[in-house]
Amino acid sequence: MIYSLDKINEMAEGDEEFVQSVISVFLEEVPTDLSQLETALQSRNYEQVYKLAHKIKPNVDLLGMEQTRAAALEIETLGKSEANMAEIEKVFPILQKDIAQVVAELKKDFDL
Repeated sequence: MIYSLDKINEMAEGDEEFVQSVISVFLEEVPTDLSQLETALQSRNYEQVYKLAHKIKPNVDLLGMEQTRAAALEIETLGKSEANMAEIEKVFPILQKDIAQVVAELKKDFDL
Protein backbone atom coordinates (compact mmCIF):
# COMPACT_ATOMS: atom_id res chain seq x y z
CA MET A 1 0.00 0.00 0.00
CA ILE A 2 1.48 3.34 -1.00
CA TYR A 3 -1.05 5.52 0.74
CA SER A 4 -1.82 6.17 4.39
CA LEU A 5 -4.94 7.58 5.98
CA ASP A 6 -3.04 8.82 9.06
CA LYS A 7 -3.24 12.54 8.16
CA ILE A 8 -6.87 12.32 7.10
CA ASN A 9 -7.85 10.35 10.22
CA GLU A 10 -6.07 12.88 12.40
CA MET A 11 -7.98 15.73 10.74
CA ALA A 12 -11.27 13.80 10.81
CA GLU A 13 -11.13 13.09 14.55
CA GLY A 14 -13.31 10.01 14.08
CA ASP A 15 -15.64 11.54 11.47
CA GLU A 16 -15.96 8.74 8.89
CA GLU A 17 -18.01 10.97 6.56
CA PHE A 18 -15.08 13.38 6.39
CA VAL A 19 -12.71 10.54 5.49
CA GLN A 20 -15.12 9.33 2.77
CA SER A 21 -15.46 12.89 1.48
CA VAL A 22 -11.68 13.37 1.17
CA ILE A 23 -11.34 10.01 -0.61
CA SER A 24 -14.19 10.88 -2.97
CA VAL A 25 -12.68 14.26 -3.83
CA PHE A 26 -9.32 12.59 -4.46
CA LEU A 27 -10.90 10.01 -6.78
CA GLU A 28 -12.89 12.66 -8.66
CA GLU A 29 -10.26 15.36 -9.03
CA VAL A 30 -6.79 13.83 -9.12
CA PRO A 31 -7.23 11.51 -12.16
CA THR A 32 -8.72 14.45 -14.09
CA ASP A 33 -5.89 16.74 -13.01
CA LEU A 34 -3.38 14.07 -14.00
CA SER A 35 -4.95 13.74 -17.44
CA GLN A 36 -4.86 17.52 -17.89
CA LEU A 37 -1.22 17.49 -16.75
CA GLU A 38 -0.40 14.92 -19.43
CA THR A 39 -2.08 17.14 -22.04
CA ALA A 40 -0.14 20.17 -20.78
CA LEU A 41 3.10 18.18 -21.09
CA GLN A 42 2.27 17.18 -24.65
CA SER A 43 1.52 20.78 -25.60
CA ARG A 44 4.64 22.03 -23.79
CA ASN A 45 2.54 24.38 -21.63
CA TYR A 46 4.87 25.06 -18.70
CA GLU A 47 2.39 27.25 -16.84
CA GLN A 48 -0.32 24.56 -16.90
CA VAL A 49 2.23 21.90 -15.93
CA TYR A 50 3.18 24.02 -12.92
CA LYS A 51 -0.43 24.76 -11.91
CA LEU A 52 -1.65 21.18 -12.23
CA ALA A 53 1.33 19.68 -10.37
CA HIS A 54 0.77 22.31 -7.68
CA LYS A 55 -2.90 21.26 -7.44
CA ILE A 56 -2.10 17.53 -7.28
CA LYS A 57 0.62 17.88 -4.63
CA PRO A 58 -1.55 18.57 -1.53
CA ASN A 59 -3.98 15.79 -2.50
CA VAL A 60 -1.26 13.14 -2.60
CA ASP A 61 0.33 14.64 0.52
CA LEU A 62 -2.95 14.24 2.41
CA LEU A 63 -2.82 10.52 1.61
CA GLY A 64 0.74 10.24 2.89
CA MET A 65 2.10 9.47 -0.58
CA GLU A 66 5.64 10.78 0.01
CA GLN A 67 7.26 9.52 -3.22
CA THR A 68 4.32 10.81 -5.23
CA ARG A 69 4.40 14.17 -3.47
CA ALA A 70 8.12 14.45 -4.25
CA ALA A 71 7.41 13.71 -7.94
CA ALA A 72 4.62 16.32 -8.02
CA LEU A 73 6.90 18.86 -6.32
CA GLU A 74 9.68 18.18 -8.83
CA ILE A 75 7.27 18.59 -11.77
CA GLU A 76 5.86 21.75 -10.18
CA THR A 77 9.35 23.23 -9.70
CA LEU A 78 10.52 22.29 -13.19
CA GLY A 79 7.31 23.66 -14.72
CA LYS A 80 7.59 26.94 -12.83
CA SER A 81 11.20 27.43 -13.91
CA GLU A 82 10.33 26.33 -17.46
CA ALA A 83 13.12 23.78 -17.25
CA ASN A 84 13.85 21.11 -19.78
CA MET A 85 10.55 19.38 -20.64
CA ALA A 86 12.44 16.09 -21.00
CA GLU A 87 13.24 16.25 -17.27
CA ILE A 88 9.54 16.67 -16.47
CA GLU A 89 8.70 13.79 -18.81
CA LYS A 90 11.11 11.55 -16.87
CA VAL A 91 9.30 12.21 -13.58
CA PHE A 92 5.71 12.17 -14.90
CA PRO A 93 5.46 8.35 -15.27
CA ILE A 94 6.23 7.95 -11.55
CA LEU A 95 3.40 10.32 -10.68
CA GLN A 96 1.10 8.61 -13.16
CA LYS A 97 1.87 5.08 -11.94
CA ASP A 98 1.54 5.95 -8.24
CA ILE A 99 -1.77 7.76 -8.69
CA ALA A 100 -3.21 4.95 -10.84
CA GLN A 101 -2.20 2.42 -8.19
CA VAL A 102 -3.70 4.45 -5.32
CA VAL A 103 -6.93 5.11 -7.24
CA ALA A 104 -7.30 1.36 -7.76
CA GLU A 105 -6.46 0.60 -4.11
CA LEU A 106 -8.85 3.24 -2.77
CA LYS A 107 -11.71 2.00 -4.95
CA LYS A 108 -11.07 -1.55 -3.73
CA ASP A 109 -10.52 -0.62 -0.07
CA PHE A 110 -13.60 1.62 0.11
CA ASP A 111 -15.84 -0.43 -2.24
CA LEU A 112 -16.24 2.50 -4.64
